[in-house]
Amino acid sequence: MTKKIRIADLPDFDAAEYLDNEQAIAEYLTIVLEESDAPLLAAALGDIARARGMTDIAKASGLSREALYKALRPDAQPRFDTISRVCTALGVKLVAQPLHS
Repeated sequence: MTKKIRIADLPDFDAAEYLDNEQAIAEYLTIVLEESDAPLLAAALGDIARARGMTDIAKASGLSREALYKALRPDAQPRFDTISRVCTALGVKLVAQPLHS
């Protein structure tokens, strides 16, 4: 007899645990950007910031930790200035590419 697994019994997934190098961070951010979903981008930047250390990213971006947590939660709609400052603090840049070659 197979034991059923309840979803409530599964551990929570935290992407930050897997963002342990520059390549993983770049690939994760690229995939998220392809979705064209602003709240998802904010949440992904939050994952990356947590992986790098929220306090360090807050200092490097010139934002308070509280403001950073608020701006990078999944339901947030941060200003572009905030996204830009966080990207700079994370050491990543957003790049535009033509949709059609």
